[in-house]
Amino acid sequence: MTVMWKSLWQYRHFILSSIRNELISRFSRSRLGGIWMIINPLVQVAIYALILSNVLAAKLPGIDNKYAYAIYLTAGTIGWSLFLEIVTRCLTVFIDNGNLMKKMRFPRITLPAIVIGSSLLNNGLLIVSATCAFAIAGHIPNLTLLWLIPLTLLVVLLATGVGLLFGIINVFVRDIGQVVPILLQILFWFTPIVYPATIIPKWLSPYLDLNPMIAIINGYHNVLVYSSAPSMASMLSSFAAALALLSLSLFLFRKAAPEMVDAL
Repeated sequence: MTVMWKSLWQYRHFILSSIRNELISRFSRSRLGGIWMIINPLVQVAIYALILSNVLAAKLPGIDNKYAYAIYLTAGTIGWSLFLEIVTRCLTVFIDNGNLMKKMRFPRITLPAIVIGSSLLNNGLLIVSATCAFAIAGHIPNLTLLWLIPLTLLVVLLATGVGLLFGIINVFVRDIGQVVPILLQILFWFTPIVYPATIIPKWLSPYLDLNPMIAIINGYHNVLVYSSAPSMASMLSSFAAALALLSLSLFLFRKAAPEMVDAL
């Protein structure tokens, strides 16, 4: 584990330059540039808000704003989009960089680090644009926004654990690349993002509590919608799950790294 952290520090310039080059190549011929990084999730929020706001607006107590549902949906989307991007990109990061891994000697752990850095940048721009939109809609953010820092770190830990685990397996069993997007769709609908947690039947709650993303998304809702601190007990349970998954994935990565190039 210590060797991995040393490798990340020694290759920090490679990671930063790769993130920069990725952003430049992605938007080099685009007139709107980096704006595209936030257009897709915001358009998705707008579609859901237009379709479902009239249905669910009355079921969002504690929000005195006519754009209540759009604010609620955007808050959940911010956390989910970061989780989704890291997981889906880590799923294929070793396969996509197979030729590079064969031609160059460098710590393989830098590849998911590049994914994380790029995803954080995208998510940061989304947070800024969303909070500006909230302010325009009359929902003024306050200092509880600082809770987004530990929430973001928690999402990164969990998403990296999940994404790296499946990404390693995907190198050897390519069917995983087809299964994970389906699992992510199921997880999305079993997480209170487009619907409030209050409508979940009580008999179903114990099963949904096994999903660590629920506590995290509820944290985003508390901070961005209700301007309150997230539940520390729920945060700790999600942190324990994220740490366990990350430890497992890093252990598997250390064991599988020498064989990855041959499998690719």
